[in-house]
Parts: sequence; C-alpha cells; structure tokens
Amino acid sequence: MKEFIITYKRFGEKAILIEWERRVDESILVDIINFKNKIIDSESFELNDLVLGYHSLTLIFNNELNDYESLRENLEKVRKTRVVSEKRQKVLWKIPVCYESKFGIDLEEMSTGKNISMDQLIKLHTDRAYTIYFIGFLPGFLYLGGLEETLHTNRKANPRLKVEKGSVAIGGSQTGVYPMDSPGGWNIIGRTPVPFFDLNKENPCFAKSGDRLQFYPITELQYIEIQKELTLGVYNLKRELL
Repeated sequence: MKEFIITYKRFGEKAILIEWERRVDESILVDIINFKNKIIDSESFELNDLVLGYHSLTLIFNNELNDYESLRENLEKVRKTRVVSEKRQKVLWKIPVCYESKFGIDLEEMSTGKNISMDQLIKLHTDRAYTIYFIGFLPGFLYLGGLEETLHTNRKANPRLKVEKGSVAIGGSQTGVYPMDSPGGWNIIGRTPVPFFDLNKENPCFAKSGDRLQFYPITELQYIEIQKELTLGVYNLKRELL
C-alpha cells in the first residue's frame, strides 16, 4: 500500500487535525480508516471523538493539549505499527429511490440540459456503487464518491428554503440524500423512503465510512409500501457484505 505524506496541526485547544493530499481518492480513505483503527486499538489516547473528512482525520481529545509535540510523536509511532485488520466488514447498502416527477422535481430539467432521456439519467445514477467517505453537513448525510461525470451538475443559483427529507440530489460532482428537511441547493432527482438518521436506534446512521451505497429505482406504489413496512417495523434494508 502506498505510504502517504501527512501533516499534523493543532486545531484549537483540544484537537489535532491530520491531513493527507487534498484530493478525493479511495486509497486515501483506506489509509485514513487504517490510521483511525490503529489509534483506537492502541488505547493510548484519551479521545472524545474522531472525525473523518475526504482527506483528513480530526482527533478531539478530552483534555487540553499540554504537550502537543510529544502527542504528535506518539501518533506517528502508532501510524508506523503494522497494519491492523478493519474492525468491521464493508457493506454495500441498496437504497430504493422513486424517481417519478412527484419526487424528482429537477429530473426533467437536468435531462434536458444534458440532452439525455430521464431513463438514461436514472440508469447512470443507479449503475454505480458509490463509496461512502464520511458523514457530515447534517446528521446522517453521507458524502459519496464516484458520481458518473455526465451527471455532474452545478448547484442551483437560488437554493430552496426547504428540501424534503429523503430527497436524492446531485450537486457539483457529488450525489447524496438529505436525511432531514433542510435548506439546500442541490438538484433533486428522486426520493427514498429509507431514513438515514434515527436517534431511536443504537446506531442512528446505518452506514459507515468505507462502505458502499447503490441506488435502485422503485415506483410510487412501492415507495408507499415501504413506508408502511417502516411504520410497522418490518422493513429490512437490502445489503450485501463485501
């Protein structure tokens, strides 16, 4: 595996920001996750949280950093230890999406602008298995990598004040799902009935960094049926172990 050059920076009184090359790359994600797992396995640091980004890992400590240099040296020693196996197997999550006009309110405009049919646009969007890099912006919002270049679309000049929970959208070179009602400027192409964040569950967000996610199309009737199953607590989200 390639060894990346990384930098350490103090990030306030209780945090250290570790940065990799500033690009979106799955090999960088793997390196970040491996380092994160080594830090956790070492049990050498009193941490409140570890926060992943596309090319960064932020360590938030319980106490103020009184000896930053010593801490940085210890982190580098941990990084150079042998590679550890990942704590959990990666999962491919299958997400149902209704792309009908009731939900995909920007789908027709996007297909016209790209001179492709709506069916072609949907196929391009559902053909890929996207890598989950990290969770941010909103609780349960998954930052996904791997959107087909044909589908790259500028964000809207005038963002909407409210985007419905479950809306599947494209903004720039990214696609994602709004986990709750929120303002937003991405182009909405569909909606999923599957909740991406639920505080009543032990793990409020089902997915983790390093997992993959793939959308598949459903009809409005299927959308309603899944909603009923979710209400009854009998819906099982499709997934495959990788």
